[in-house]
Amino acid sequence: MATISSPGLGSGLDVNAIVSKLVALERKPIELLQSQASKLQTQLSSFGLLQSYLSNLQSAAARLAQSSFWKESSASSSDAASVSASASSSAAAGSYAIQVTQLAQAHSLASKAYLDSTTSVGTGTLRIELGGWNADQTVFTPKSGSTPVDVTIGPGEDSLESIRAKINAANAGVTATIVKDASGARLVVRSNLTGEQSSVRLTVTDDDGNSADANGLSALAYDPATATGQMTQTLAGRDAIAIVNGLQVQSSSNVLDGVVEGLKLTLSKTTASTVEVKVAPDTEAQKKAIDSFVSAYNDIAKYLADQTKYDATTKKGGALQGDRSAVMLQNQLRSLLRETSGASATYPRLSNLGLEVQSDGTLKVNSTKLDAALADPSEVAKAFSAVDEANPSNEGFAVKFRKFTALATGSEGMVTTRTQGLRDAIKRNNDQQERYEDRVALIEKRLLRQYTALDSSVGQLNGLASYVQQQMAALAKASGSK
Repeated sequence: MATISSPGLGSGLDVNAIVSKLVALERKPIELLQSQASKLQTQLSSFGLLQSYLSNLQSAAARLAQSSFWKESSASSSDAASVSASASSSAAAGSYAIQVTQLAQAHSLASKAYLDSTTSVGTGTLRIELGGWNADQTVFTPKSGSTPVDVTIGPGEDSLESIRAKINAANAGVTATIVKDASGARLVVRSNLTGEQSSVRLTVTDDDGNSADANGLSALAYDPATATGQMTQTLAGRDAIAIVNGLQVQSSSNVLDGVVEGLKLTLSKTTASTVEVKVAPDTEAQKKAIDSFVSAYNDIAKYLADQTKYDATTKKGGALQGDRSAVMLQNQLRSLLRETSGASATYPRLSNLGLEVQSDGTLKVNSTKLDAALADPSEVAKAFSAVDEANPSNEGFAVKFRKFTALATGSEGMVTTRTQGLRDAIKRNNDQQERYEDRVALIEKRLLRQYTALDSSVGQLNGLASYVQQQMAALAKASGSK
């Protein structure tokens, strides 16, 4: 049978309170380790955010370090609603006079009117071809690389809507729709591509035996060269025609890509006069990229300053105050900021480009200086993106920052190794806490056992003392009665 014990009843001692206080003393090292663990975890989180800031700086520097970035151009149009333009890095700076005399359009055909979209048309085979018609549509020339597509229309699938679905499923380079007007429902077949050479010819093998009349499936034929079919041309296939700097160009599409090297022109309207398209270095994109670099640098500079500072008023330091890796990184970034570069004799320092160091270690853009520098983008490109493996001092500023941040966050970099060191320290701390917890648990059991035994012994002694007192009292009473 289990026994019920209540430590302290026998002796009057508060055994549980005594043991709890002794165990609390034994737990002091664990509390110290917990405090250290909290600090280590805070430092680890700080380095995690620091790595993120470094990655942002690396990305911003990498963009400026690309020589191709400095060759990018932008295009503007005096009438973007008629002619819009975009430029690639291969576009030469200059001005282009564009006049649009004709827009490209897709060939479109319409059938006669039927009662509704469920009306049966007829069965047979509909052949769809793409190509070009001559001026009077007496000659059809198949499009190079295009293959005729046959669409078989069987019994039960010859309604206007079923024929529309089968044409669209055939992937023949055309789209069929049903348009309803006052006369009824019409099947409209339109080429998927604009241009003269993407026009449509429809020929029919009609199951009723006559493929040239207006009855059955032959009503959907369109072949003016043989005078068969009842389909009507609603829009002719047409090329776009434009005059570029006095030269006429023709295109099957309203997008002229490559007519002028590196320049893409999108034609939206015909024009009575010329539209001026200008191509120039993309200064706005360059400014934006430089601003992003400055912002990324300032983010990490402010973060490091905050994390490593000591506040004399509150007598508290930042999470990384005194951390050697963080302080070293801060010093190296500041040093890199003030380095000179032999990449450009015109701009040997960042301050020459308008990127000026402030008293708090951050950067500020002097717009006047930067705008003046960007008037000669090729020289600015050298200052940021020049590469010289033999002599790193001749490399561009962005190249230096890209390499430094990549090294710091690499597998052997100071941020990576310090982060791993903190993780290892946290693991060791946790292991120590577990060992101490096991030790304290054993001490607590031993103390409870010892004090329980003491309580029992004291209780027995108290009982013996009480018995002796009773006996002595009885003896004294007996002696006094004689």
